Amino acid sequence: MNVSLNSDDFRFTGKGSFKIKEAATKIKDLYQNKDEYEELLTQYRQEIDDLQSLMYAHNRYGLLLIFQAMDAAGKDGTIGHVITGVNPFGVNIHNFKKPSSLELEHDFMWRTSLRLPQRGTIGIFNRSYYEEVLVTKVHPDIITNTQLLPHELTEDMDKLFKHRYKDIKAFEKYLRHNGIEVMKFFLNVSKQEQASRLISRIEDASKNWKFEESDVNERDYWDDYMQAYEETINQTSTKKSPWYIIPADDKKNMRLIVSQLILEKLSSLSMHYPESSEERQKELKKLIDRINEQTKA
Repeated sequence: MNVSLNSDDFRFTGKGSFKIKEAATKIKDLYQNKDEYEELLTQYRQEIDDLQSLMYAHNRYGLLLIFQAMDAAGKDGTIGHVITGVNPFGVNIHNFKKPSSLELEHDFMWRTSLRLPQRGTIGIFNRSYYEEVLVTKVHPDIITNTQLLPHELTEDMDKLFKHRYKDIKAFEKYLRHNGIEVMKFFLNVSKQEQASRLISRIEDASKNWKFEESDVNERDYWDDYMQAYEETINQTSTKKSPWYIIPADDKKNMRLIVSQLILEKLSSLSMHYPESSEERQKELKKLIDRINEQTKA
């Protein structure tokens, strides 16, 4: 029992022009009630776990899931709810926040490159190298004041970002050529819903730990961020590495959509369990006989 949705409704491959103002932040419910939602999500988790186990045994593909969004859009919750139940040996989650001094001494993709998934596993980036064309696009002083690039590279910031878009597309193509599939999710929350969630974090003492004053400060740049996301999605979407724009005002809907898209991707991979040679089959049969003899003893 899967939800009724067309993944093409959320996928942008770079064909045409993506307009963020036209992207939905909410769609009709994909579930009838809470019980049905829980049943659907549980089924998705099990199917994703089964396919991840197959991917681990096949050991040819890796899957990188990238989550980008405004604060309070639900990145942490979506990752947690979707991946809960998947074998932890096959999943690695990495949260990329403010770069360390060591990371700033390297190229802008260095720290994320160190955390790429190995074959047979799923890697999850909560924020990613895309911060370097999103946050830095809104706050270019981060590049000039902290990243310490040669002056001639920062004289023309438009040119710098064009280079970064091209570098990212080339990098994701490189990953595909090495068996690492990339899925990029933009959790599209409305400004009104974000406000409601931030206020909830302030008013609910149990959520205070999630709240940072910088979240409120960044709301002053909302339009700039929307423009940065729109340009990034337009510049880095391809048929092989599309962006998925997920309506994020309803968290349950968001989790179901993301789950189905991941399941569809895993199902599309040409994977099978390793086959034992005839000689190995004989060895295994002898081991069965030995186990049976041990049981009789």
